[in-house]
Amino acid sequence: MNSHLRALIVDDENLARRGLKLRLQEFDNIEIVGECCTGKEALSATAELSPDILFLDIQMPGMDGFEVIQHLQGDSMPMVVFVTAYDQYAIDAFKVHAIDYILKPADETSLAAALDRAREHKRQQDSSSDKARLLSMIGDLTHQHPEHVQRLLDEGKPLGNRYPEKISIKDGQNITRVLSKDIAWVDAAGDYMCIHEGSQIHVMRITMKELEQQLDPEVFQRIHRSTIVNLDRVEKVSAHINGEYQLTLDSGDRLKMSRSYKEKVKHFL
Repeated sequence: MNSHLRALIVDDENLARRGLKLRLQEFDNIEIVGECCTGKEALSATAELSPDILFLDIQMPGMDGFEVIQHLQGDSMPMVVFVTAYDQYAIDAFKVHAIDYILKPADETSLAAALDRAREHKRQQDSSSDKARLLSMIGDLTHQHPEHVQRLLDEGKPLGNRYPEKISIKDGQNITRVLSKDIAWVDAAGDYMCIHEGSQIHVMRITMKELEQQLDPEVFQRIHRSTIVNLDRVEKVSAHINGEYQLTLDSGDRLKMSRSYKEKVKHFL
C-alpha cells in the first residue's frame, strides 16, 4: 500500500503554518507540497498541485475553510483535516466529510491519528480506483461510460453501444437538436453546460456526468474537471507547466488538460 501523502497547509497565520509544517516533517512519507494564507490561494494551489490532503484553517479572512470546501467539491477533492483554535465547528466539519478535526496547537498524537485516518481513507480510495480502472477498460472496449457499464452489469443487461446522434438542448419553450459530432467542446458554468458548436454556444442545464453519459467516450473525453473535448477536433497537443498539457482545436480554441486526466486521455491522442 502506498502510504505517501502529499499535503497542502492552509492558514492565514504565518506562525501557525510554520509550526504545523515542522510537526508534519517529523512524520515519514509526508511531503509538504505547498503553503497558502488565503482560501483563494488554496483553490488555485489545489488545482495546480493535486495534494492528497489539506490541513485547513477554518477562520480566515475573505474565504473561510468551509467556503473553500464548497468550491472544491468535485473530482479532484482532496482529503481535509481542519486545524483550528475553536472547537464549536467540529460538527460542521464532519458534515462536510472532513476526515479529522484538530485543535491548535496541533500536537503529535492528534496529527498521528489524523494521518492514520488519511492513509486508511486513501487505501479505501485506491481499492475503489482498482474497480474504476477495470470499468474504464470495459468502457473503452465497449465505447461506453464506466457508470453506464456498471449500471448495465448491475441490471444484468448486455453491454451494447448506444449513444444518441443528437443532443437535445432546451431553451425556454424551444428545443435545439445538435449533432453530437458537431460539438467541439463543453465547459461547465455553475449548474449549466456551455456546448460549443462551431461559432454557437448552447447553454444546457445538466450535470457534467449526465452529459457525459450521452456522449461517445471514444470521441469525447474529460480533460479537466469542468471540460469535455471532442478528440476528433484536437489538432495539436503541447506540454504546459506542472505536467499539464494544452490542446489546440481545429477552431483555434485552446484548452487546458489537467495532469489528473493525462493518463486517461493519452491513449486516445
